[in-house]
Amino acid sequence: MARLVISDASPLIGLSRVDGLGWLPRLFGTVWIPGQVKSEILSGRKTVDETALRKAHERGWFKTWPEAIKPRGRLDLDEVERACIELANRHPGSLLLIDERDGRAQARECGITIAGTAAVISQARTQKLIPSARAVFEQLHKSDFRIAPEVIHAVLDRVGER
Repeated sequence: MARLVISDASPLIGLSRVDGLGWLPRLFGTVWIPGQVKSEILSGRKTVDETALRKAHERGWFKTWPEAIKPRGRLDLDEVERACIELANRHPGSLLLIDERDGRAQARECGITIAGTAAVISQARTQKLIPSARAVFEQLHKSDFRIAPEVIHAVLDRVGER
């Protein structure tokens, strides 16, 4: 768990929908978010997701990076993704939790190690934090959070649930 772990908004939102935010410290130790992610997920809209995310942030399950991050990179990505990639670029060997296809492609081009919500679910199952990855994917799907079927099948194969 020595490496720096950074998260974009999407994995945090997805995990909030399956009561999975508590897995973060057990899987990764400290998970960091740039201020831009905090502004996006804790915007004051008082949604169910935001309530869960605020509680997780207060519990320290993920923390806000103490310095401002000036986003750089491709302008076709939003500011939040660019800030996450910039923070990961500053810390070689870090892990970036990110789901969006274009953001993942940019991070890969920069040599950043990435994982998405599905990989976190896989790790939670492998570490026996959950009894069934399939059940978590079904719950996530019911919440309108989408992960490509081929990604889900690959995870289910990996954890022996297919």
